[in-house]
Amino acid sequence: MRLRTRQAWLAPVILAAAWIFAWLDPETGIRSWISLREDLAAAHGRISSLEQGIETLETEAGSLEEAPLAIEAAIREDLGLARSGDTVVILRDRPEGTVLGHP
Repeated sequence: MRLRTRQAWLAPVILAAAWIFAWLDPETGIRSWISLREDLAAAHGRISSLEQGIETLETEAGSLEEAPLAIEAAIREDLGLARSGDTVVILRDRPEGTVLGHP
């Protein structure tokens, strides 16, 4: 009976010691595995963000294809150009706490 009691607690102790050794030893790959899991989670986040950007661009492309003047307007807006006779108004955000006309 005494031998079984010793075996009962010895196995978890050996497993815990092996896990601690594997965690502390940089050659085992456990730290690399955890780092790769974190990188994978970050990559999934970037993929989700990029997929949303693709959907937005596809919607914008569809609207540009439907309106003939929308392409010209988008190009002029991106390049900061205006037709002759157009007035360009540039609005900038003002820092919080400032009053219009006063810094």
